[in-house]
Amino acid sequence: MMSDRPRILIVNDDGIDGPGIVLLEKVARELTDDVWVVAPDEEKSGAGHSLSTYNPVRVKQRDDRHFAVKGTPTDCVLVAIHDLIDGRRPDIILSGINRGPNLAEDVTYSGTASAAMEGAMLGIPAIALSQVFRPPATVHWATAEAYAGEVIAKLLKMEWKPGQFVNVNFPDCPPEAVQGIRVTTQGLRPPGAFRPIKRVDERHLPYYWIKIDHPEGGHAEGNDLQAVLDRCVSVTPLQLDMTDRGALAGLEALFAQ
Repeated sequence: MMSDRPRILIVNDDGIDGPGIVLLEKVARELTDDVWVVAPDEEKSGAGHSLSTYNPVRVKQRDDRHFAVKGTPTDCVLVAIHDLIDGRRPDIILSGINRGPNLAEDVTYSGTASAAMEGAMLGIPAIALSQVFRPPATVHWATAEAYAGEVIAKLLKMEWKPGQFVNVNFPDCPPEAVQGIRVTTQGLRPPGAFRPIKRVDERHLPYYWIKIDHPEGGHAEGNDLQAVLDRCVSVTPLQLDMTDRGALAGLEALFAQ
């Protein structure tokens, strides 16, 4: 269990001026005044768990505890922990609040989730938070604001295991329509969420936009996709160890032949 005054590091992938990170800092400051914000200087959605290994990571300090980073969300966590934050390490990392869902297989692409993964790799409890919506609809930021504090406060009391992080999604509805908070498993949608759309520029050269179009399906009792469909806040415990333990015996038998 953490102290009553935890040190919080806030990161995101929508950029340091995104509405979700501004909201998350407001929520975090209701829990503690020891809050640090280290985030990309521009949007890095879809960056996944990437590192800037071939480009310099530059940091612009805005004030004592706000830093804009020319790099990925993972870069932000690394420079924050290893250099920018004075004294003791953060007690917890909060990543988000993302503008859009990070459900099911989204976590493999998500810079929001990956910042939380990096926290887990460094031995720091971490929570990724996202507000579900479908463009061009209005983003229900009020829902995230209404429930984020409660969810974070309860997770601060959790006994965290090494390599563990938590993925939270707020449903696409106003706060008064939310049906509760549900602990869930990670879902998996049918294939085809991302498609390259080919176009031609004014110089008659082809280029592509990667279109996000989540197919229907993958909902199952107890998973994150079903929870937000039921207008519940989804809280999913995840871990760095991706071993398919059910396949071990079969593979061992196969390679023993």
